[in-house]
Amino acid sequence: MKTIGLLGGMSWGSTLLYYRAINEGIKQALGGLHSAELVLYSIDFARIEAQQQSGDWEGAGHVLSDAARRVQAGGADFLLICTNTMHKVAPQIEAAIDIPLLHIADATAETMLRDGIQKVGLLGTGFTMEQAFYKGRLTDKYGLEVIVPDAADRDIVHRVIFDELCLGVTAEASKAAYLRIIDDLASQGAQAVILGCTEIGMLVDQSDTSVALLDTTAIHAQTAVRYALKNAL
Repeated sequence: MKTIGLLGGMSWGSTLLYYRAINEGIKQALGGLHSAELVLYSIDFARIEAQQQSGDWEGAGHVLSDAARRVQAGGADFLLICTNTMHKVAPQIEAAIDIPLLHIADATAETMLRDGIQKVGLLGTGFTMEQAFYKGRLTDKYGLEVIVPDAADRDIVHRVIFDELCLGVTAEASKAAYLRIIDDLASQGAQAVILGCTEIGMLVDQSDTSVALLDTTAIHAQTAVRYALKNAL
């Protein structure tokens, strides 16, 4: 079994979901008392969030690159960044380490292609929905068509993530708003909707809607399990 490296804390609530999903996946694959071999470095998210808001992506990249080097030094064989938004600085992190980085957008795109999905809606932070680092990778590398909510709904999605979900709050009114936005994306032809923030799965899941949902936290964790066990079974 390879040792999984996790760069977490953004937020710690979604990192908890990663830890659980990865260990459940290892147990399902190997049985008995098996659990994952992993190294976790958890960032103080307040610092990163301030850098996001000020646009200091290079500074945030330095912080995460230093943390990634610590994960590698702890014995990790590969790395996951346990957040969608901070994949904006993935190239900076990759340049700082010698182990592979499993990119969350790649894992999600490969799931979509396997399921025959070509047009998809994307929910996430404003950074993820509006900037090219995530949508562009899906389009340019995989030929997928990506649509996002309108400006007012993007504001709702973003606000709920930072003001509620990152604080561990799940509100019924916010859930209703998210489900309405998901339905709207489906009405525009989206075959599925990416839950492109690792906290969104705390608010909505597949049992809440008939629209196919792609939970990036679960997909990323499953990819990590497969990679960790490659050639081990």
